[in-house]
Amino acid sequence: MSKSVQKRSPRYGATALVTGASDGIGEAFARELARRGYNLILVARREDRLRALADAVQSKYGVQARVIAADLGKAEDVERVIAATAAEDVGLLVAAAGFGTSGAFVEQPIEPELDMIDVNCRAVVALTHAFARRFIRRGAGGIVLFGSLVGFQGVPRAANYAATKAFIQSFVEGLRPELKQFGVDVISVAPGPVASGFAARANMVMGAAAKPGRIPREALAALGRKTTVRPGFLSKALEALFFGLPRGARTLIMTQVMKSMARGTAEGMPSPPGR
Repeated sequence: MSKSVQKRSPRYGATALVTGASDGIGEAFARELARRGYNLILVARREDRLRALADAVQSKYGVQARVIAADLGKAEDVERVIAATAAEDVGLLVAAAGFGTSGAFVEQPIEPELDMIDVNCRAVVALTHAFARRFIRRGAGGIVLFGSLVGFQGVPRAANYAATKAFIQSFVEGLRPELKQFGVDVISVAPGPVASGFAARANMVMGAAAKPGRIPREALAALGRKTTVRPGFLSKALEALFFGLPRGARTLIMTQVMKSMARGTAEGMPSPPGR
């Protein structure tokens, strides 16, 4: 068993729930939290990948890891996750499940666009509501939600995805002051491009993408201190370059960015990813 370099915070209890844990940022969070000594509840659609991850962190870090296979695009699965964890002393929620699409909105099939709203927004609100109430009762807790650099302005060719991330950003900005008085920390993590399965699923090409592993370290360091963290060098560089500009100017810039990244239209779009 490898010792944790940085111990878990007593503020967030012994157990963390991570959605979207089968890949990318969610998996990176799960590994980092296990390294710090947290027991885990891992949620995603792909049960085989979750079990492989659970076995890996249990073997390496000596923590407990429980798996819940669920499609967070389905309201009944979200309720099942909430019910299945009712008896657990979870002190940290990391809602990393999500996906995107790219291309002109009217050229996309509507089903994935609506499913995206369910996963990126509806499921996040339902989980946050349930766990925030639990955290208030225990007198402490942490909630990590995921915005994006695209969530601070409209983004042509990713209009719906950017809107879901704008929703999360606004949600966190309003929710954090409400919950702070009860000892519950809330943060929005707004990364730029990340090297994960997201790009392939969204039919996009990403150049200078950050590695997922650094995102949880920056996010956990900022939890309780900031409303928003933009992890990674590229995210900070882009913030410095154009976040002082008017929203319209930022939209024009993002138009050019998305033209270079989006690869296809409806015929080339993948089905919604495992999550």
